[in-house]
Amino acid sequence: MVRIGTVVLHVADVHRAARFWTGAWEYVLRDGPIGDDSPVLVPPDGNGPAITLDETDSTHLDLHVADEIEQRVEVERLISLGARRVPWGYPDDANFVVLADPDDNLCCVVNTGAA
Repeated sequence: MVRIGTVVLHVADVHRAARFWTGAWEYVLRDGPIGDDSPVLVPPDGNGPAITLDETDSTHLDLHVADEIEQRVEVERLISLGARRVPWGYPDDANFVVLADPDDNLCCVVNTGAA
């Protein structure tokens, strides 16, 4: 079953955004220091989606699935609901598929079981 794993926020300044959102949500840094390019913030109790702050990527949801089979099933299910595949320059080892919802909001279906 697909679940929201990460909300990626496009921000102008990751340092400023990290200080703001850690204070506003009382989230903590999971990956990288505040000076990192794309810091990941999480709730301290681990209950809730992670927030990735990124200066280059657009705001979107990362929808997590457990394996490649589930990824294929969920991508097709989302397409049947009105999503569409987005042309993307995928790396050779990509564990994600980029889709757009009917309003052109992006999301990535991420296989978290991929090596």
